[in-house]
Order: sequence, then structure tokens, then C-alpha cells
Amino acid sequence: MWEARAVDGRGNELLEWARAQVLAREPLRREVLRAPQDRVLVITWWETPEGGPQADLPELPEPAADLITRAVHRWRFESVEVTPGG
Repeated sequence: MWEARAVDGRGNELLEWARAQVLAREPLRREVLRAPQDRVLVITWWETPEGGPQADLPELPEPAADLITRAVHRWRFESVEVTPGG
């Protein structure tokens, strides 16, 4: 998961920048979302038989410094099975 906050009023520009980024390989799924305060979130789903969240996967880069208010935040998660009653 990749999240950045645009400089006030530049949320649409950051959103378009994120949409235009090409990764070294395509994920199974990619979703781009926006939130209040000019935030943009990109979630990608990958097939990772080994390595889980530590696997070597392509990442979106940092946007230009004048487009964002702080460094990009990145998180990696892995799916876990949900068991009934647990």
C-alpha cells in the first residue's frame, strides 16, 4: 500500500501522477483511491509464493518534492485466512 499527501490544492495532480506510474511488472490488481486532505492511496495485489510481505516487488516511486507535503508512506500486508468463529 502506497499513500501520499499532496500540497494543498494539488490532489488531482498527484492522483493523475499516481495513475500514470508504470511498474516494472503488473500486479494482479491495482486500485487507486483518494481521500480528504489531498491524499492519494494506491493498493496493489501480488502473487508472492515465497517471501510474503518481504518479497522483492516493484514500488511506486516518490513524487516530485514540490507535489507532496511529506515523504510517501508505504506498508506491506499479506492475506490471512479467516476461520469461522476465530
